[in-house]
Amino acid sequence: MAFFSVSFFFGSYNEAYAAKSGAAGTQEEMDQNAEARKELPIETNDIPGWPAGPEIGAEAAILMDVDTGTILYAKNIHEELYPASTTKLLTCLLADEKGNMADMVPFSYEAVHSVPLDGSSIGMDAGQSITLEECLYGIMVGSANEVANAVAEYTSGSIEEFTKLMNERAAELGCTNSHFTNTNGLHDEDHYTSAYDLALIAKEYFSNDMLARIANTPRYHFEPTDTQPDDFYLKNKHALINGEVAYEGIRGGKTGFTSDARQTLVTCCERAGMRLICVIMMEETPNQFYDTVTLFDYGYSNFSLVKVSDYETEFTTEEKSFFKTGSDIFGNSAPFLSMNPDSRIVLPNTVSFDDLDTEVSFETGDAVAQIGYTFHGRELGTALVEIVDNSQPGYEFEHVSEEEIEEGNSGIAIEREGQTVFLNVKLIILIVSGTAVLIGIIIVLIRLGKEYHFSGRREGKRRRKFHRHGGRNGDLYL
Repeated sequence: MAFFSVSFFFGSYNEAYAAKSGAAGTQEEMDQNAEARKELPIETNDIPGWPAGPEIGAEAAILMDVDTGTILYAKNIHEELYPASTTKLLTCLLADEKGNMADMVPFSYEAVHSVPLDGSSIGMDAGQSITLEECLYGIMVGSANEVANAVAEYTSGSIEEFTKLMNERAAELGCTNSHFTNTNGLHDEDHYTSAYDLALIAKEYFSNDMLARIANTPRYHFEPTDTQPDDFYLKNKHALINGEVAYEGIRGGKTGFTSDARQTLVTCCERAGMRLICVIMMEETPNQFYDTVTLFDYGYSNFSLVKVSDYETEFTTEEKSFFKTGSDIFGNSAPFLSMNPDSRIVLPNTVSFDDLDTEVSFETGDAVAQIGYTFHGRELGTALVEIVDNSQPGYEFEHVSEEEIEEGNSGIAIEREGQTVFLNVKLIILIVSGTAVLIGIIIVLIRLGKEYHFSGRREGKRRRKFHRHGGRNGDLYL
């Protein structure tokens, strides 16, 4: 194996690549371009009452919440730009979805020799093989171009077929400004994405704990095997992962660079239960790392992930009894509709929950309704209204003796195969009554579609929208 390492020095990185390509100009020109990009508009700053976002030198950037998809910060997020090696997030996501981590991945001549010699590599030779899990470490820690190609051939039979899969998966994730032509992000004018699309891919990637762990590895050791004879270490070039730039809560990320893309960076961070994705596109080193820190600081200082049930707790219909089980059957009165306690939204610290707009939909799968929360058109998350399980413990018929029956238990005794089975009439009546209640619930849900509203302290203050699929008419007062 002809293994080599790529050293990473903040002071000379830009100048070395600029001299090589001639595309970016001098260091002074690159710095001037970065300063000019600070003047580009920040879309989220146009939202009334939204926390003002910082100026950064990237051409495009986004800060997105992983759990809700809420966009906290947006700058040119739909502009089509070159992703460079951040492409490899999608490559590894597909490898995990389609492959087995213990499988051996062989390296073909094409996988190894179709990438430039001066690109990122871990020096694999044709004919060698490593496990798929080792491949993902090679891609995410060492940014190995030839390993990304080998994974594509393992997954789809060829690099060409794999890129088709990449574009299909990106579309499934909601990407609309992306097109991928290779597995690794080497420059191609027809290989592009946007900050928003890259955040959607990263959101899916970092929802997988194993992939997040691999992407948060500062150093990885390859040990020799029968199919790979060399012993070597890889160092992650992501400064927030390898410790060169300290920041609390980092869960992983991926670097990227070509002379045309400039510096690109994707990073995931978690604090106080809120996971954020930051994407930086077209920046100069080392500012891609400092831009990321600036945006994470902005996010965690100005937004909170809150439980909707802590705020939205009052439900009624025109007849309040619709939302309670009757005491005549169960001996108590308990609500049977409730907000899902795990439903959360992102709330700006400058905004009151009372200021939010909502839209309610009744076709939500297993839930009774889904409530979408927005602020001046910016989606903040959704909450589910569900049926509460207030059912009583089930009952079974018991085998009893004739003496127990004669002691006064009311019921019916049946002889079967030499045993006496006692049927408790009271319990039978209770079960039948419970069935009737379930039928009543179904009727209630039908009526809910006709007259349903949320009442409480915010009525008349918050604008509400009612959405029902299927074209039925109904009024909703919230």
